[in-house]
Amino acid sequence: MIKRALQAVEHDVIDSALRTIAFGKQGLNALELALQNGLGDAFRKSAELIGAIEGRVIVTGIGKSGHIGGKIAASLASTGTPAFFVHPVEANHGDLGMITPSDVVLALSWSGETAELQGIVSFTRRFSIPLIAITSGTFSTLARAADHVLLLPKEQEACPHGLAPTTSTLMQLALGDALAVALLEARGFSATDFRVYHPGGKLGAMLSHVSDLMHSGDRIPLVRQGVSMPEAIHELSQKRFGCVGVLDDDGRLCGVVTDGDIARHLDVNLGTLTVDEVMTRNPKTVGKETLATAAMALLNKHSIGALIVVDDDRRPIGIIHFHDLLRVGVA
Repeated sequence: MIKRALQAVEHDVIDSALRTIAFGKQGLNALELALQNGLGDAFRKSAELIGAIEGRVIVTGIGKSGHIGGKIAASLASTGTPAFFVHPVEANHGDLGMITPSDVVLALSWSGETAELQGIVSFTRRFSIPLIAITSGTFSTLARAADHVLLLPKEQEACPHGLAPTTSTLMQLALGDALAVALLEARGFSATDFRVYHPGGKLGAMLSHVSDLMHSGDRIPLVRQGVSMPEAIHELSQKRFGCVGVLDDDGRLCGVVTDGDIARHLDVNLGTLTVDEVMTRNPKTVGKETLATAAMALLNKHSIGALIVVDDDRRPIGIIHFHDLLRVGVA
């Protein structure tokens, strides 16, 4: 009896989840259509306005809209558009001082009649601070006050009572993400710029460059073309990177001798061979500006343990081992 009851509950829960996702997809489809019509013009003007200001984007909202607003502010700030969230109630108790005439306010309210927003909206009107509204209330107080209105389609909430913000907050979030990405692309915000705002954790590690992690100077295992294998093996064992680079007469990298190359020649007397007879010619290399993730991908693709870092003339300037990448969290 208990098992049958649990199976019934599980079935109902999955059905509920699927309905919620279906409502969400319906809302996003409606948002997509809106952007292809009237919403598109307001979206473009809002992006242009934000791109032209000298100050910050002040995002505000209360309740679920406030939570979404906080995420939008964080996304904008991390992608090159200075932004922060101001709680409308705190704004009425002194935080209005955070907002300057060079800023733009982005206010979220599904109905457009949120009483707590009145103070911050009045402040923008009093000091001619641009106001962008994200709302579904076409003739709402917020929409009438705003300079630009990002009007969301009124789609049914996933909540069966039509009360808990679900579809509506998903559309707010999607529109905020779209705005952040549009501004990112308009500014030409690069992966290097992104790393400036994400120096910590796994994301910071993934956005590191080879130059941040490589070993250089005397730590690079190198020998000259034509030297004996015993000399190369000595250099390889001293530096402990599992390989040694081979330089031509001009100091350019022409080959590499790896542990694998040595293993493949164990059936002959290595003492009678030179590096030229054992080395892998035209080895895989990277430049110092290569992203750490790209270096790891190259190591994995070719099943090698280390990469010589070269300049534009193929002169070695460093070496990076997969342990260096793993140590900082690049996987």
